[in-house]
Amino acid sequence: MSLRTRIGLAGGAVVFCALLIASLILYPMIGGRLQDQIDLSLVQTATDSPKILDRAKQKIASQGSGPAGATGLISVGSVTLQFVPPPVRPGPTDAFVPVGERDGDVARLLDRPYFQNVTFGGVGYRVYTAPVAQAEGALVRVIRPQSDATVPLERLRALLIALTAAGGVLAVVVARLAAGRVLRPVARLTETIEHVTATQELSARITARGGDEIARLAGAFNAMMAELEGSVTAQQRLVADASHELRTPLTSLTTDLDLLADGRGLADPAAPELLGAAREQARRLAVLIGGLLDLARYGSSAHSEDVRLDLLAVHVVERASSSAPALRFEVDSEATLVHGDPDALERAIGNLLDNAVKWSPPGGVVHVRVREGSVTVTDEGPGIAGADAPYVFDRFYRSAAARSLPGSGLGLAIVRQIATAHGGTAALIPTERGTRLTLALPLRG
Repeated sequence: MSLRTRIGLAGGAVVFCALLIASLILYPMIGGRLQDQIDLSLVQTATDSPKILDRAKQKIASQGSGPAGATGLISVGSVTLQFVPPPVRPGPTDAFVPVGERDGDVARLLDRPYFQNVTFGGVGYRVYTAPVAQAEGALVRVIRPQSDATVPLERLRALLIALTAAGGVLAVVVARLAAGRVLRPVARLTETIEHVTATQELSARITARGGDEIARLAGAFNAMMAELEGSVTAQQRLVADASHELRTPLTSLTTDLDLLADGRGLADPAAPELLGAAREQARRLAVLIGGLLDLARYGSSAHSEDVRLDLLAVHVVERASSSAPALRFEVDSEATLVHGDPDALERAIGNLLDNAVKWSPPGGVVHVRVREGSVTVTDEGPGIAGADAPYVFDRFYRSAAARSLPGSGLGLAIVRQIATAHGGTAALIPTERGTRLTLALPLRG
């Protein structure tokens, strides 16, 4: 069963239940009102019974017929009156049901008028029994068929049943038609997903209008496709850049090994130089592969905890100063608490310091400042040219001046990736002398 059909059935069920509840409330309410109106008409007729009796006597006298019997019935529209003259005694009557003891009490004003339902001649009647005004000791019974109430109620019941059933069916049809229009964006989303699955075209998008759940779903799908497209594009670019960067040291290493194999081997006077070059290329390959592994490892913050960024920076500075004794490190820090992966943050700060160490002149000073969730590293090197500034955090990017120095071009790219994974930023800050790089992270709230 399609979603459109299920929504149509659900809408029809809701309308059917609403109509059914309304019918169950209206039917007894209208039945009670109708019964009250019938009872009111019986009471009113009983009140007017002396006038009705006088008119009946005048009519009988004018027509020359005999007087009405003691138990004779007088019809007034749909209502029938039975007059019982005094004294009212219990017993059968020829025209209607027997007179009871309570009827005698009502005639003598010893009991109040009352209603009752009786059956006479196989027909049900509603009867109101009351004393006759202006005729002491007389009794009047006002009679009306119960069908006056039951027939309209039966028609009302049939009408309510028909309306409830028809309303439910109509609601199913209308809801299904409306669901087709409401679910049209979902259908387009499904078609787009099927298109992407078949063609691998990640640039596909769907139009999102409004602010309802469907529009939010479309927006979320577009955002997901944009992220996926960017991720696949970055992956393809990484593979292309990595293959390019790996090709050079692999070619050089293979060439050196081929020269050793084709010559006199280790007895060749050039063997030490070839072995040194091979070791250098192998080291370069190790650095490059390590950088690629770090890019994959620190792509997201899998493990996170509260980290004192200032203490972590001091630890990384101590390690860098031991490996670069020719430089002086100055640390200006204050207590800074962030939430993140300590290993990743340590690697990011280490890469900033490695960059500063690589470009600082002998005897230079590396300034490290930790404030409000950010680590800023400033060196006294030659600085970064304006043309290279937009690309310093790109993967495998190396300026013309950096190509003669060791490195893979992945250090600052790893810094930016770690910053992004922690909801922060990595930036190059313009300065008159040297290079100033900063890693900014959200403070722990």
